[in-house]
Parts: sequence; C-alpha cells; structure tokens
Amino acid sequence: MTITIDAIKSAIEGGERLTEEIILQFYKRIEEREPEVNGFLTLCRDEALERARSIDQKRKKGEKLGRLAGVPVAIKDNISTDGMKTTCASRMLEDYIPPYDATVIKKLWDEDAIIIGKTNMDEFAMGSSNENSAFKVTSNPWDTKRVPGGSSGGSAAVVAAEMSVMSLGSDTGGSIRQPAAFCGVVGLKPTYGLVSRFGLIAFASSLDQIGPITRTVKDSAISLEVLQGHDPMDSTSYKGEASSYLESLEKGVKGLRMAVPKEFFHTKGLDPEIADSIRASIERYERLGAIVEEVSLPLMEESLAAYYLISSAEASSNLARFDGVRYGYRTKEYEKIEELMEKSRSEAFGKEVKRRIMMGTYALSSGYYDAYYNKAQKLRKIISLQYQEIFKDYDLIISPTTPILPFLKGEKTNDPLEMYLGDIYTININLAELPALSMPCGFSKEGLPIGLQLIGNHYSEATLLRAAHQLEQEIGLKSPIRKEEV
Repeated sequence: MTITIDAIKSAIEGGERLTEEIILQFYKRIEEREPEVNGFLTLCRDEALERARSIDQKRKKGEKLGRLAGVPVAIKDNISTDGMKTTCASRMLEDYIPPYDATVIKKLWDEDAIIIGKTNMDEFAMGSSNENSAFKVTSNPWDTKRVPGGSSGGSAAVVAAEMSVMSLGSDTGGSIRQPAAFCGVVGLKPTYGLVSRFGLIAFASSLDQIGPITRTVKDSAISLEVLQGHDPMDSTSYKGEASSYLESLEKGVKGLRMAVPKEFFHTKGLDPEIADSIRASIERYERLGAIVEEVSLPLMEESLAAYYLISSAEASSNLARFDGVRYGYRTKEYEKIEELMEKSRSEAFGKEVKRRIMMGTYALSSGYYDAYYNKAQKLRKIISLQYQEIFKDYDLIISPTTPILPFLKGEKTNDPLEMYLGDIYTININLAELPALSMPCGFSKEGLPIGLQLIGNHYSEATLLRAAHQLEQEIGLKSPIRKEEV
C-alpha cells in the first residue's frame, strides 16, 4: 500500500497513530535502505522527533493541524535551511549553515511538515546522474547499480525507496522530472515564478524552479497548493491568486486536446521500450475521451544548444561569488589575493561545475557575446513562441520524459555530450518557463521505470495534474519499489 499525505494526516488527526511513531518508522526505513541508496547528505533525527512530539501535543489540545501534519519531507541540499547544513553537494559549501530558511521551508513549517533530512544532488545542480556530488553517489532504488538521475537524484531516490513521503527538488533543465522518471515517482516542475526561489542557491536564475517529488499525483497537487504563492522576497514570483488543484483532480480528460510533437518520436537514441510505453499511454488517454493529435515542434534539438549556453552563462555569473574571500571554502596556502581565488575555486569546484563555468564565461566574453549568448536568447524567444502556437489549439503536450532508461553508474561520465542529450525533452520547458510533470507510465523488460511527461501552458497546473491523475488511476497505483505488485 502506498503511504500518502492524506493517509498520514488522517491517522494523526483521528488519533490512530502518534506523529512520533510515524517518524520513528520512517527513520527505521532509512536505517534499512540508506546504506545502499545513499540518498541523504544530512539527517536531523532529533529535531524531527522533537517536532513530531509538538504536533502530537497540538492534536491532544484540539488545535488545528496543518495540511502536511506529520508528513516526512526531504529537502534537496541547495535549498536553505536555518541552522542545518546546505552544501549544494560541493566542497565549496561543505560547512555552510544558512542563517535563514528559504520561503518554501517556511511554508512547510507553517503546515506542520517534518523535515527529516537534506538529500544528495549533483554539485550546484549541474548534472543528470547524481554522480557529480562531491560526497557520495546515490543509487537508483530499483537497481542500485544504476543512477537515479539528476540533479535532484537524492530527492527522487528517497521517495522511491519509501524513506520519505515527499521531497523538494529544483529543476533548471529537467532536474526534478528526469530523476522522477528514472525512479518511478511523480515530479512536478511548476510554471516559472509560481513557487518562490528565495533561499534556493542559484544555478541559472532565469531557469531554476523549486517543485515537489511525490509518490502520487494527488500528493503532488497537495504539495503545490502549499508551496505556491507570491513572495515579496522574490521579484520574479507570481502575483496572481493562489489556485486549488484538488478541486479539478477528478474531472477527467474527456474533451481535452492533447498534442504529440512528431519530433519527440524521431529523436536519435530514443529507447524503443520508452516509445512503446508512451504510445500505450496515448491510447489510454484516447479511450478516456481525450483528443490526441500529432503536431510539429521543429526547434527541439536546437534548444539543447540554447539551454547549455544560457544556463552556463548564468552559472558563471552566479558562482563568481564563491571566491574564497567572503565565505565558503578557502585554500590553505596562498600569497596574493589572485592566488587565493584561483586555488580556492580550483580545489573546491568539481569537474562538471568547472566545465560549465568555463563555457559560460567564454559565451559572455567580449567578441563572443553576440555570437553565442545573445543568439541563444533569441532562439529561446522563438522556442517559447512555438509552444504558444501549439497551446492556441491544445490544452497539453505529451512526450517521453527522457529518451533513455536509467543507465549504469560510470556509463556516461566520460562523455558529457551524451549525458547532455538525455535532457532533450525537458530543457525547452525551462526555456519557455512552462509547467511540466513526469509520472511513471510503465516498465522496461528489465523492470526499470519509464516516465511520461505532460507539458502545459503557463499556470495551467490544474489541467496538468488533472490529466496526470486520470492516467495514474487508469494504470493503477503501485508502490514505487515493489515490482511484484506491478
């Protein structure tokens, strides 16, 4: 049986279970699975149990409990947590303890959630396999010889391994959705600005977005209702009214118009088993009454180049602050300030972070700005307009989340270009600032999860979640790591 947010809250409100008992049960699960999964960088057992006891006292006194009362939540380690280490999985921030909470963390506290730990990730969110962490490599719970995806691989893995009910990740080019697909869970990247980025340590500020990873679509809807909302601390946050996503969850998909870009199925390297699983899901939608038609999205492959130019340029700018002078890692031996900065950055940043800083600095340099960065920004606008043309006639777009199945550890580390190609279905969503959701839709012959991606127009999360929920009900809810139930 899948443990959900509603199930936990109902058990606590009804007095069937103590919050402390539930949290102890999850830490027992962590003791069992964590040695092979390696999903956490930091655990906060004492603080979590103290908070659990305070929630039990609230219930005993008859006080109203929050929407996430007693729900264990894991946090990606690039989201600031007051008094708790936030390392970005980098030597650069190995001992950094933020003096404040990110806005999303405050929202979780307000709803009585319980943070159980911080999860592993690719360093500074740069990577698609979780192999770029400075501290450990997280394993895919379905097959521990394989990667969980990235950069939010730890957040997806701990939910899939049933060590947490919900987790937070960040998505710059697919970093929530790709690991959700690899780990067989639900990952939601909201519309840019719908969820505050205040307290998220920036990779690429115009692309980054915080979102939830859960086991079910309903839990994703509940999570988004909690996380959304305008934040005066984030100038890019959405100023409109908060939406209810649960209200429309059961409305069905009859009459919904869905587009399938033909280019998505002509991608070089698309695994046939993934293509077959997506087509089977399309047939399910048609049986449920949706109208599904083929369309064209011609600049899909070009968007990969635009994404890596823009994201690397912004990373180069954002990571310039880590210079060994103000905070973060500082080299022990140096004579001049220039040597201090050079050695600190060389020693503390990993290979992938250095690669992207160099690419971004080059693209922004005099003589190359117009040829690369400026051209990429123009292409970004064209890509966004192409999506808007599709959304004039359609409610949603269907695609695979990733062209490949979870791969073996070390399989792609020596070929960064091949690794980057794994993001081909996800990066253009961030460029266009659209919402998208990845959900499990089947399994390969080897028993590895396959993810389907649904893409919506700006602020159409209600439609996105409604369509995902209907497909989930059609396929059937299964525990993420108990293959015998599938």
